[in-house]
Amino acid sequence: MPEEEKPEITDSEWEVMRVVWTLKEVTSKEISSVLQEKREWKPATTKTFIGRLVKKGMLTTEKIGNRFIYRAGVSEEESLKTLKSGLFTHLCSRAVGKTIADLIEEATLSHDDITLLEAALKKKKQDAVDYIACNCVPGQCTCKKDHDMNCQH
Repeated sequence: MPEEEKPEITDSEWEVMRVVWTLKEVTSKEISSVLQEKREWKPATTKTFIGRLVKKGMLTTEKIGNRFIYRAGVSEEESLKTLKSGLFTHLCSRAVGKTIADLIEEATLSHDDITLLEAALKKKKQDAVDYIACNCVPGQCTCKKDHDMNCQH
C-alpha cells in the first residue's frame, strides 16, 4: 500500500504550527497575538492560515463554550522528518552533497553545532561510496553541465 502523502504547508503556515507546537493547546486569539508581534499579521490573516491547516489535517479543533481550541494534528518531529526527506527527492542524487554544503555555508552555527556536524560526517565517511549514480530522467539531467559527466538515459 502506498504511503499516505503528507500535505505540504507554506512558510506562513509553518509560523502558525510553531506557535501551536510550542503552546500545545491554543485559541486563535493566542496564535494571533504571537504572530501579530512577530509578523504584524492581522487576526483575519492568522484565521485564514488556521482554517487551511485544519482542512489539511495539520490542526485539530475542539469547541469549548464559545471558543475553539486548536491542537497539532501532527507532531513537529514528524513534520520536520517529512520536510527533510522531501528536500532531496527534488534533486539529482549527485547534487545532494553540494546542497548540504551550501546549507551549512548559509547557516549560522554554534561551535557545538559544528562539533555535531563533524561527528556526523566522521560516522558517514565509514559508509561513503566512490560513485553516486544520477537519478534524473532524460530532460531533467544536468550532470554534463554540473558535474562534467555524461549519464546513460
